[in-house]
Amino acid sequence: MSVESLKLAVSARFMPFTISLVLTLLFGALILTGEASYTVLIAPFFITAFLTVVGIHDIFQTKRAILRNYPIAGHTRYIMEDLRPKIRQYFFEGEKDGRPFPRDKRSLAYQRAKGQLDKRPFGTEYDVYEPRYEWISHSLAPTHLETSNFRVRIGGPDCEKPYSSSILNISAMSFGSLSANAIRALNTGAKMGGFAHDTGEGGLSPYHRENGGDIIWEIGSGYFGCRNPDGSFSPERFTETATLDQVKMIEIKLSQGAKPGHGGVLPMAKITEEIARIRGIPMNRDCVSPAGHPAFSTPLELVAFIRQLRVLSGGKPVGFKLCIGHAHEFLAIVKAMLETGITPDFIVVDGKEGGTGAAPSEYIDHIGMPLREGLTFVHNALIGAGLRDRIKIGASGMVISAFDIGRVMALGADWVNMARGFMFAIGCIQSQSCHTDMCPVGVATQDQHRQRALVPADKATRVKQFHNKTLEALAEVVAGAGLHHPSEFEPFHFHKRINHSQVTTFTHLYPALAPGELLTGTYDVRFKLPWDIARAHTFQASPI
Repeated sequence: MSVESLKLAVSARFMPFTISLVLTLLFGALILTGEASYTVLIAPFFITAFLTVVGIHDIFQTKRAILRNYPIAGHTRYIMEDLRPKIRQYFFEGEKDGRPFPRDKRSLAYQRAKGQLDKRPFGTEYDVYEPRYEWISHSLAPTHLETSNFRVRIGGPDCEKPYSSSILNISAMSFGSLSANAIRALNTGAKMGGFAHDTGEGGLSPYHRENGGDIIWEIGSGYFGCRNPDGSFSPERFTETATLDQVKMIEIKLSQGAKPGHGGVLPMAKITEEIARIRGIPMNRDCVSPAGHPAFSTPLELVAFIRQLRVLSGGKPVGFKLCIGHAHEFLAIVKAMLETGITPDFIVVDGKEGGTGAAPSEYIDHIGMPLREGLTFVHNALIGAGLRDRIKIGASGMVISAFDIGRVMALGADWVNMARGFMFAIGCIQSQSCHTDMCPVGVATQDQHRQRALVPADKATRVKQFHNKTLEALAEVVAGAGLHHPSEFEPFHFHKRINHSQVTTFTHLYPALAPGELLTGTYDVRFKLPWDIARAHTFQASPI
């Protein structure tokens, strides 16, 4: 952004405050000098003076980013936020097309992040007879849980430094996409709450390290932070970062849900000295993230790369993240694991409903496999290959509530990564301006003036509270189902209405493979053909 456009943006955002300040001074001067009638100007003077005081308070308060960026004018948002449910109830009587409005999960995330009461009166806002409605079975013998600090040990038989992870962590969001203050708030909250923060593929920045929160370092195809000048992988630079105590796990990003199979370009004009230093890239040309990894091109090379990173990191857990595309490609990786005996410590399945700062519409809407289908596919493939006990599975993709967490864990996840909920916790209002650098709350912008609105200390507390309150809600759900840990959820605990008169369980919707079934020969139509055409030496389908 040029200096001129920055000045224009700042003046536009502060215009109501500037006008009220100027009018207050003008009216005051006219009254004191006797240039105008006291009785005529006293009322306008007090009105503008009041607005000026409100504006000054808005600028210096730390709780609401909107008001820091839009003094005085920002109050209209909170007025409408308060009026919205009243208007909805008055005009629509709580219904839309004959169905009650669903619960706003964004509001739920805000309530938990702010430490507000998240209970509510009356009954469900869902139509329980509408197809697609889902619920969980409760028990007549509920349990009592002493803690909601649910954890999972991540690290296979070849891992020397396994990590005890919370089952709820911050999903991949890079510095560059998010502001420095947003990264500070997220990582500080992770430190306070005892959970992990995924760096995203943009690399480990100083803002991730300031407050010492546990780090999952994501390595994308650009190898930012561990690359040679030509863009190839640098073992030496990787080792420097991977061996830091703060880095707990290494995640190779094969693809992400919102734009799988799509590389990225950071134009030369947007590359600052800071971003160039953090990513290890030159400033004199565009930064290109290729769609595929230069370090490997076959399943066998991928598992060898996993072993290399595990050694270079000093034995820390190493895994990969992907959105499932061609089934035979993932099964080819499974065959490479069987052939070499090398397995990742974890696999993160990202659903195509996952978010992003910017992507082509076709990718956002129609490319890649949704989370439930992708998760159950990976879970069953590992069971069928006899590898499930060696590999933990993470899940991400529009997971926000405790019910969402329990549902994906019933389908095979050992833990979940969440982006939206934590974005809401640090103040995201879904203005959908991430790609414009004009984020009104300072979350997704590199504009120093705009990100000033986000106060890390305040938002870090909300990050911690959102995490803790969500897991407390999950503990209530687990106890209500008569269980002791979310890992005990099974598909039969969850039910789905498939039409107005029929209900089924997840057991029937997502049938499981038997242990070792792929090795002995399967007749499951989901797996038979892709397993037969998968080969460990290539991602290409081979003739039967």
